[in-house]
Amino acid sequence: MLKIFKYLKESKWSVLAIIVLLIVQAYCDLALPQYTADIVDVGIGQKGIEGLVPEHMRESAFESLAMFLTGEEREQMASAYEQTEDGSYVFRGGQEEKEALNESMGLALLLVSMMESGGTGDIFGMSEFGGTVGISGMPGVGVAGGNAVAPEDNGMAATEAAEAPEGNVPAGGVMPELTGELTDAQILAVREQLLQSLGDTAETVAAQKAVLFIQQEYEQLGMDLGRIQRNYLYRTGGMMLVYSVVMMATAILVGLLAARIGAKLGLNLRERVFTKVVSFSHAEMEQFSTASLITRSTNDIQQVQMVVVMMLRMVVYAPIIGIGGVVKVLRTRTGMGWIIVVAVVLILALVGVLMAVAMPKFKKMQTLVDRMNLVSREILTGVPVIRAFSREKFEEARFDRANRDLMQTQLFTNRVMNVMMPVMMLIMNGISIMIVWFGAKGIDMGNLMVGDMLAFITYTMQIVMSFLMLTMISVMLPRAGVAAGRIEEVIGTQAGVRDKDQVQDDRLKSPEGVLAFEDVSFRYPGADEDALEHLTFMARPGETTAIIGSTGCGKSTLLNLIPRFYDVTAGRITIDGVDIRDVSQHKLRSLLGYVPQKAVLFSGDIASNLKFGGAWKEGIPDISDRQMREAAEIAQATEFIESKPDRYHSEISQGGTNVSGGQKQRLSIARAIAKAPKIFLFDDSFSALDYKTDVTLRKALREKTADATVIIVAQRISTILHADRIIVLDEGRIAGMGTHSELLRECGAYREIARSQLSEAELEGGASI
Repeated sequence: MLKIFKYLKESKWSVLAIIVLLIVQAYCDLALPQYTADIVDVGIGQKGIEGLVPEHMRESAFESLAMFLTGEEREQMASAYEQTEDGSYVFRGGQEEKEALNESMGLALLLVSMMESGGTGDIFGMSEFGGTVGISGMPGVGVAGGNAVAPEDNGMAATEAAEAPEGNVPAGGVMPELTGELTDAQILAVREQLLQSLGDTAETVAAQKAVLFIQQEYEQLGMDLGRIQRNYLYRTGGMMLVYSVVMMATAILVGLLAARIGAKLGLNLRERVFTKVVSFSHAEMEQFSTASLITRSTNDIQQVQMVVVMMLRMVVYAPIIGIGGVVKVLRTRTGMGWIIVVAVVLILALVGVLMAVAMPKFKKMQTLVDRMNLVSREILTGVPVIRAFSREKFEEARFDRANRDLMQTQLFTNRVMNVMMPVMMLIMNGISIMIVWFGAKGIDMGNLMVGDMLAFITYTMQIVMSFLMLTMISVMLPRAGVAAGRIEEVIGTQAGVRDKDQVQDDRLKSPEGVLAFEDVSFRYPGADEDALEHLTFMARPGETTAIIGSTGCGKSTLLNLIPRFYDVTAGRITIDGVDIRDVSQHKLRSLLGYVPQKAVLFSGDIASNLKFGGAWKEGIPDISDRQMREAAEIAQATEFIESKPDRYHSEISQGGTNVSGGQKQRLSIARAIAKAPKIFLFDDSFSALDYKTDVTLRKALREKTADATVIIVAQRISTILHADRIIVLDEGRIAGMGTHSELLRECGAYREIARSQLSEAELEGGASI
């Protein structure tokens, strides 16, 4: 996981932009349920009347409201309203004034509504509130016709109330007429007892009664309630549309940025892996199989790239929407927050079980992909051999085993993950049922609005979905984590052959090409014995140095030390007296023309392969067509090239499978000649040629390489018969060195090879045995 986050450092500003956009998207997403609730509760239930502060009311209503407001509240109301010519009042205040008046006017509207509905009767003794509420704080005291009375003696109390001094509360509970003379303390006492009598439903009942009063007031004023409702619905719906468009735009931008980051990440990782692999010596290439390197460069990087894109779009968004949903749920004050806790606990338990079961299989899957790649590659590249030995059934069975192992692991993980979705849907639907069940009870009791319940359901689903998104990405993270580890394993591997910090390339600005081995020994990594021991010889320009010996004696190993495919274990190799480890690998290999034992061609055409060894500048090689044709002529490749319809532009398939072994070898030799190096290295590069072509090629090559150093590894004595110096290797040691004639006389190992390949006449012509 940390490795994946490390990859995102290169795109930190884009990631920051995504986070900002996701916050905007989450804000819009979280705002929509509240607007839905407002449409249901306000737009439909309250006919578009917002809040508890009337926009317009009659003078009588204004005065009635003033009776149940404190002195400070009356001043606020007076400053917020303006009286028109017809005597009515219009609200002119701002949003702050409306919010300040909202709570106090709601209770005042409730009291006025109750007073009007009760007429001259007991306005606090309405049956819907369960008996009487005393204004003065004494239970059982009601108000009738503006006076506080005891319910058991309404008539007598009313008479006494008429004679009582204004503004005083008599011992019998009599109140003065409600014409604004109530003190602030009395008003607050009335409100407090009213709230206590209503209990948990106080806020809801107050709002409903206040809204009904406002509706009636608007009707009395001749206002069009339908237009008010439509305007509110249009306004609220328009805001929802704006938020939706913003959400869509941010989602598109996040997707675009995430895709660009993922593509850039994939590009950089492939480049880093490829650059690292190209720098590997043979030792590192043997440490990582070719099949594994291909998988790491393709499938593993694709896994990381896909998870990064999903992580930026989902993992970052999930906690934002989840936390925001929790905050919104807490603000709804539905009393059902415990349902969220139940949902989260169930989801976390589900994810924990799934991860414990599936994690080991995800780690194993990448290894099985490697195995599948390896088997497929071996079978496809070895089809001729498989057919020749009638091993089709065996290889089919081997492929089937690798295929089935991968299939069974993938089926197991897919089945485990497929269980997640139905269980998650069961949890989500169960949570919805719980919300509706308990929400319906809250609505029936009057402490919950229908819209609030709908908003709560939506917020709960958003919270659950955020955990679901985290769950989905957590399914992919283990595999991506394994893939990232495998990629890092390649990138973090240090090449065994590296340039020194201070190279001495300037010492080979005008090289002659004198190659010398000075007491060189070499041992393969992990081997118990040296493959080459104490080799000392010199190869000069204009001379051909041949190396021959039995199979496995170290001929190719010796040649591989010169381009530094491996570094020597002891001793040193020099060019013009400069240790090859003191110059850069690029400089060293620019002096060499290497023809491998197994000819390798690249997809393209003949021309691109022959010019492959040139220094490419802006996609153009510095090898001219004339040099290319001359090299092809020396390599005896002109005849079959000219016979092709497109000649040098004839297609070469991957690996050169559309040309014969001899043609491939000649093109490989021509590629090295076209480079015009100072040192030629031929690793048994004439084995696929017939004797006539071999002789003609070597004769033309000698003329071309008169000023170059030539080292030939060969199995056939006929190839090296006329070499200036022949080195005989035997079990990694030099068993003899000299010309053909000298070795026939002095080297027993060479004589054994000669006897197996030359006739008696050829042997007698070379030397007497």
